[in-house]
Amino acid sequence: MKRADVIAYLLGKPYAVETYPFDFVTPVYRVGDKMFALISAHETERLSINLKNKPEENEILRAAYQEIIPGYHQNKQHWITVYLDGNLEEAFIKRLIDDSYDIVYRSLTKKARAALEAGLD
Repeated sequence: MKRADVIAYLLGKPYAVETYPFDFVTPVYRVGDKMFALISAHETERLSINLKNKPEENEILRAAYQEIIPGYHQNKQHWITVYLDGNLEEAFIKRLIDDSYDIVYRSLTKKARAALEAGLD
């Protein structure tokens, strides 16, 4: 997937917003006040995305795909870095993004989800 396609897909998720909490070049995608994705910052780096996932699934993914490694600069148990310039199918990458979004959205409190749905956040 190309960077623009990934960004469009991330921002197509309900209530998703792009923020820059770390610096002016590293986009972080949030739902509510929680991050569900981070895209590699520099054009000179391999294009990658950090995503949250279930720890038990992360171990399997890392063993099965060379494009998936422990989350760079993040909790290695809960986050993966997915290189987008390899052999992974677009549908598979989108499923990983969907899973990350769903995990984070479900972790929001009922109050936070209600505020998003009411347009208050």
